[in-house]
Amino acid sequence: MEYLDFELPIKELEDQLVKCYAIGEESEVDVTATCKKIEKKLEKAKKDIYKNITAWQRVQLSRHPNRPYTLDYINAICGDTFMELHGDRNVKDDKAMIGGLGKIGDQSFMFIGQQKGYNTKTRQYRNFGMANPEGYRKALRLMKMAEKFGIPVVTLLDTPGAYPGLEAEERGQGEAIARNILEMTRLKTPIITIVIGEGASGGALGIGVGDKVYMMENTWYTVISPESCSSILWRSWEYKEQAAEALKLTGEDMKKMKLIDGIIKEPIGGAHRDRESAFKVVQEQIVSAFGELKDLSAKDLVAKRMDKYADMGVYKE
Repeated sequence: MEYLDFELPIKELEDQLVKCYAIGEESEVDVTATCKKIEKKLEKAKKDIYKNITAWQRVQLSRHPNRPYTLDYINAICGDTFMELHGDRNVKDDKAMIGGLGKIGDQSFMFIGQQKGYNTKTRQYRNFGMANPEGYRKALRLMKMAEKFGIPVVTLLDTPGAYPGLEAEERGQGEAIARNILEMTRLKTPIITIVIGEGASGGALGIGVGDKVYMMENTWYTVISPESCSSILWRSWEYKEQAAEALKLTGEDMKKMKLIDGIIKEPIGGAHRDRESAFKVVQEQIVSAFGELKDLSAKDLVAKRMDKYADMGVYKE
């Protein structure tokens, strides 16, 4: 298990606990009382640290290398029923954007999301979760397929942004994202969106227009990363913590501004500390959200979705 800087007090207590149990196993000394004391200290430390977590620390947790990614959630939720679909039928199959059909119980869903890698080789293969235009066009193709067959769509957001390379711009990155936003507002099937990690800029919004939008507790969703914001405003990355606070990027901030519908609680310490519990709460949220949407007609579904986004923000006529 890797620990972030602010989690080091937890690491020290967990190391002490492991040593305490090891001493008990290797000798005849009864260490039960000592272990219980350390466990109590550990529980208190966890509550104190994670209760007062800052916006920047949430950003760090969302990027934790052990945090589950899109395919982890899909495989855990759907099991053997998931069938990945490939290609945009135009350029190529973008490995940073994955999608396919899967079942929760007897209900089929079209799952779409950004996928990151677990090591240097797979991170390069997945382009660090940054999709090219063909990734967004693949996503749109799958959404249109879902609409045709009356299958609800689930999008899982986890990206540092759309790929900013020259070749992506040459192939129409901005148009691809804008087209997805337009088409998702009028898609005649339920769309459930969950931010499971990083939700950065148009890269996330390109598959983020949903009837129900949720954020996991230790995720963020905003127009720009704290580091990039800091480098633009202060000409340095040193102010990333200040930028994170100013961006109002946490689930609590987004809920207050009525930009999302809810926050999915994570196991204490983050989704990576108890993956099975994280998979379970996400599955329950998908089922619950679909239950609220399934009886709406296509006309009402689109009208409510458009009203939802038209009501966002502050403006004067």
